[in-house]
Amino acid sequence: MLVGGLWTDSSVWSSVVAELGPQAVPVELPTHASATLDDQVAAVVAAVDAGPGTSVVVGHSAACTLAWLAADARPDKVSKVVLIGGFPTAEGEQYAAFFEIVNGFMPFPGWEPFEGPDAADLDSATREDFAATAVAVPEGVATAVVRYSDERRLQVPVVLICPEFTPEQAREWLAEGELPELAKATNLELVNIDSGHWPMLTRPAELADLLQESARR
Repeated sequence: MLVGGLWTDSSVWSSVVAELGPQAVPVELPTHASATLDDQVAAVVAAVDAGPGTSVVVGHSAACTLAWLAADARPDKVSKVVLIGGFPTAEGEQYAAFFEIVNGFMPFPGWEPFEGPDAADLDSATREDFAATAVAVPEGVATAVVRYSDERRLQVPVVLICPEFTPEQAREWLAEGELPELAKATNLELVNIDSGHWPMLTRPAELADLLQESARR
């Protein structure tokens, strides 16, 4: 189950799905004006419930929290959580209220906030396409407070794929207490990918290989 981050729809996974085949299911998240974080979690959980057995749930960026919330809701049906370039939001914090809310939505803020390692491998055409198709995030999603309810989520194996940061940096953040929810996971593996923040756009074949390897282990 592939869950995209802010401002993306399920098509962001197209090149990865082409590599993985029919076992890869991109999840379309509700993004209408009244959509809430609970609605988006419900969409991911519905995809998990529709699967024939257990599922590997992959979350990118802010949607790492959605993937972790799915494990919280279905710890017996989520066999593994794969996080790409992000971390589960801590209990009691807002989901993703990172930028200005305009008329009930958090629109894509342009590329300036992401200059540097995040967007270094994105060419101009990819940037233009992303900005032109960006899906504004409903306020009820961005500003929602994250709550967990089932400690069994902590037993679900987690793979953290590190794109614009390294596994060593992630270990430092864990040691410094900056990733409290992830620090409680009992089975955590860190994997490197040499890319910016959106490897599904710039390194889809390599990302697909890492996802396949993660699912097999």
